[in-house]
Amino acid sequence: MSKIAFIGLGNMGGPMALNLHKAGHAVAAFDLSAAACQKLAGEGVRIAASADAAVDGAEIVISMLPASQHVEALFLGGDGREGLLAHIAAGTLVIDSSTIAAATSRKVAKAAAGRGIAMIDAPVSGGTGGAIAGTLTFMVGGEAADLERARPVLEKMGANIFHAGGAGAGQTAKICNNMLLGVLMIGTSEALALGVANGLDPKVLSEIMRRSSGGNWALEKYNPMPGVMDAAPASKGYAGGFGTDLMLKDLGLAQENATAVKAATPLGGMARNLYAAHSLAGHGGLDFSSILRLVQGKGG
Repeated sequence: MSKIAFIGLGNMGGPMALNLHKAGHAVAAFDLSAAACQKLAGEGVRIAASADAAVDGAEIVISMLPASQHVEALFLGGDGREGLLAHIAAGTLVIDSSTIAAATSRKVAKAAAGRGIAMIDAPVSGGTGGAIAGTLTFMVGGEAADLERARPVLEKMGANIFHAGGAGAGQTAKICNNMLLGVLMIGTSEALALGVANGLDPKVLSEIMRRSSGGNWALEKYNPMPGVMDAAPASKGYAGGFGTDLMLKDLGLAQENATAVKAATPLGGMARNLYAAHSLAGHGGLDFSSILRLVQGKGG
């Protein structure tokens, strides 16, 4: 088993680190949140005093952070502060599972390579449920040999592992996936809202569309209409799941990338604007499927 440092113990990182611990790996974890650390400590995971202490002697370093600036600050430092790369031994493998800009992944991977450290970007899909169950999908960018080295560890956290290409390719695949997810959730919400406005039973309509040409992942597993799926966030007051502000962040990354490569993504842009309006209305902390409320004109 491997000696693993895990940095970032939020809604996704915490369960991922715990699954590695349960699989028998020697995990040293760290997060700036004392509450997040205490939660993992209660499960028997060793908590390091700092990120620097966590990577001491680690064979593999995994990070799961909110955004590009956090990843860059962690590994590269700034304002006179050394980054974590300065404390990671040559030959170590770094796996960054944050969802960030592909350009940031390439920048950090290049700096890591300059120190003899292998790095792959491995953002995930599957939400908190997938993180807890260990059924995440990993979209990996980097060298094939580094992915094979990481595979035994990734398999303890996920059920699907794809090699998207070189450094940054995993991030590009992730934003493409999440842009489509944002668009299809809005479309699904519009269709359901239209049916309900005409007096249709949302459960019946959902099943009709699920089995017809409009079938999609939201109808299969993540229905945005309350009461249709008991386990979906929609039936729990849109609590948990994948937050609106996180979807907004990912849609923003997609639009930044589209601008950089001159790709036309009009629906992606519209989806971003709708999620921005939903967030500004005070719903940034709700699951992204709550976009149904915006479609239905319900502010609360």
